[in-house]
Amino acid sequence: MPEQAQTKTTEFVDQLNNLVSDFKILDDESAARMNQEFRAAIAKITKGMSPIGLINAYIDWLGHLSLSPGKQLQLIQSLGGKLYNLGSYTAESIKGNGVELDPPSSIKDRTFSTEGWNSFPFNFFSQSYLLAQQWFKEATGNVDGLTKDHEEMVNFINEQILGLLSPANFPITNPEIIQKTKSEQGANLKRGLENLIQDVKQENGSNDAPGSDQFVVGQNIGISPGKVVYQNQLIELIQYSPSTELVGKEPILFVPPWIMKYYILDLSPKNSMVKYLVDQGKTVFMISWKNPTEKERDLGMNAYLDMGLMESLKAVQAIVPDTKINTVGYCIGGTLLLIGAAALAGQNNDAINSITLLAAQADFSEPGEIKRFLNDSHLAFLESLMWKQGYLDADNMGDAFKALRPGDLIWGPMIQRYFHGEESFMNDLMAWNADGTRMPYQMHHEYLRKMYLDNELALGHYEVNERKISLSDIEAPMFVVGTQTDHVAPWKSVYKLHQLTNDELTFLLTSGGHNAGIISGPSHPRRSYQVHTRKPRDKYICAETWQDSMEPKQGSWWPVWNQWLNQQMSEQRKPPRIGNAAKGYKATKDAPGEYVLES
Repeated sequence: MPEQAQTKTTEFVDQLNNLVSDFKILDDESAARMNQEFRAAIAKITKGMSPIGLINAYIDWLGHLSLSPGKQLQLIQSLGGKLYNLGSYTAESIKGNGVELDPPSSIKDRTFSTEGWNSFPFNFFSQSYLLAQQWFKEATGNVDGLTKDHEEMVNFINEQILGLLSPANFPITNPEIIQKTKSEQGANLKRGLENLIQDVKQENGSNDAPGSDQFVVGQNIGISPGKVVYQNQLIELIQYSPSTELVGKEPILFVPPWIMKYYILDLSPKNSMVKYLVDQGKTVFMISWKNPTEKERDLGMNAYLDMGLMESLKAVQAIVPDTKINTVGYCIGGTLLLIGAAALAGQNNDAINSITLLAAQADFSEPGEIKRFLNDSHLAFLESLMWKQGYLDADNMGDAFKALRPGDLIWGPMIQRYFHGEESFMNDLMAWNADGTRMPYQMHHEYLRKMYLDNELALGHYEVNERKISLSDIEAPMFVVGTQTDHVAPWKSVYKLHQLTNDELTFLLTSGGHNAGIISGPSHPRRSYQVHTRKPRDKYICAETWQDSMEPKQGSWWPVWNQWLNQQMSEQRKPPRIGNAAKGYKATKDAPGEYVLES
């Protein structure tokens, strides 16, 4: 080899050796961080949804469908029959004959209930859409080998796609929009464009939600008088001022959910649960959770238990000594309350006198539609997004819940606002709903894994201070409220508490949803409820039998609960003082405090 070529070869080998020696082998921690960064970038685009989870669901469906020739033939026959019936229906409609689709679609949609959808061609658009919905529902049902979770996921995605393509969503296929545009000579579309511009500005942080200035915390909502009597890194504890000369001896401590701000329980005076109870002679305390930021990323469930519930119980005992406490937990706050009550019962601590649970779950084996977002693949992406930010943003939660009812929560409002040009009506509950909160990475990670995926609390695997707890240890009467149309905590899931506890349990099922059903006010003409008390030795009744056998009653459920609370109180006495400075619980800021005002 020529000397010059040999020299160049030697230099190349030396450079290669230097490059290899400088290259660091990727360790497990660095690899995991790279994985998190990559998934977080994708999750930011997909709002936490895992594309792999979706792909797996469709592969499972289509793969098993391809191995089911009988099912395929059924679907072909069904499609042929639907097209024939639709053709016959359309021909008669063109002739002006008022006919019904035979057989009618099994799927009902109130979007198409107005008169304009009954004439051609709009009845053709609506019936084609409904039949497509029905056929795709048939295509995912009874497919041998398809897992239930994947069936629900495919159905969910199909519903989202079909919902987007609904003829009601397009001006040229919606008779109501066409009629309004004609009658107003396009003024509705002009207003709609103005609404769109306003919403874009709001999305970019330039504007507040339309109408939100009508409801301001501390001015006309969340105005029950009281004082902050304790504060730490995670909570403010509010004690409300009495409004009666005598009060029940046992105070009430509210444990609201931290996925929403506490003042849902103290909205306008007409539907404030706090004001109602205070006016009924109750001493009321309320936990107000801090809206976490990246700094609180490492706060887990134990932090919420210790710094939230346990510290609040300690404060209430110091301010109202020598008595037990009636506790109230709402949604995830109710789950935390059950965890704390079981932990205290395991230590023979009888500080809790009674437990009220408002739309709160203990058994997460059947959590309802929200489970569509909860599998290992989706959680891996969601956790990567939270890991990157340090918290889960309110928008991510809001988008997930809207996707469960896209017609009511996404497309319907968009049609009214952008095509009809109607301004959104704001009430106190809607203003509260727009005031979102965040959740720390560690807490949300533990909650989703331990509750929804592993169901540790119901199975007796959940640990507090390295000790497994059992709900069966709780020896306190319970008042448990479920709501009929709850998409967050389905009432049959809430009802499962009957199988996990032994003490007296009063179960009440009310009309309404997760929020509106609970915050119904003391008098509500459109509310109804069913209620029954299970004694300790009573036989178990399944949820369906229970609902069929209990007589419905009209009105709000609040007075029924108030009577139950009265039974949990031993005597009447003068109201306790606000705070107890001698024991470190000095009354400081006025309610609603500072934490609830943090955005």
